[in-house]
Amino acid sequence: MRLDPKRQRERMVNDQLKARGIADARVLAVMGELPRHLFVEEALARQAYLDSPLPIGEGQTISQPYIVARMSELLQVEPGMKVLEIGTGSGYQAAVLAKLGADVHTVERIPKLCASARERLLSLGLFNVHVKQDDGTLGWPSAAPFDRIIVTAGGPEIPQPLVDQLGEGGRMVLPVGGTRRAQCLVLVEKLPQGVRQSEVCSVAFVDLVGKHGW
Repeated sequence: MRLDPKRQRERMVNDQLKARGIADARVLAVMGELPRHLFVEEALARQAYLDSPLPIGEGQTISQPYIVARMSELLQVEPGMKVLEIGTGSGYQAAVLAKLGADVHTVERIPKLCASARERLLSLGLFNVHVKQDDGTLGWPSAAPFDRIIVTAGGPEIPQPLVDQLGEGGRMVLPVGGTRRAQCLVLVEKLPQGVRQSEVCSVAFVDLVGKHGW
């Protein structure tokens, strides 16, 4: 049976995202248009729009659509904002942020994933995404400060370099937990009176590896 990505995206948006409370019209529109099946191996293309994470090699995964949408919604990205992503993976989350109009700086520690994500994003014409291979827990100091920061891997604590690189009035979304593969999604807001943290929901991400991770 032939893959019908457009129909699968419509089903994903209606049955997974809207049905579970995602209300940001811009996030829904972007995820309804972005070809998620191009961000996974060809053998997994038919599973690309299911409500589950999928392997992308090197022990890493592409997050399930709902989690991508939830984190994107929490970030409240506006066109022109500078966004830092830690954990490029396949490049799908970076693509969503780029389609929302952000200037995206994304860091991936695994060379093979970094190279393939860069090639994939360029092939889709997403020239507002800058990709580099490095320890993501150190952020991207030369490009700071950032309006928004998103971390797509779970560590034991909030990396201080990322807090330092978050601009005034900025928002950061990341999974944090004392045990591997079981975290709480946390929203960090940098306010004039200080840094505020709010717990959102339980999640399970791959490990955040680096100086300020596992």
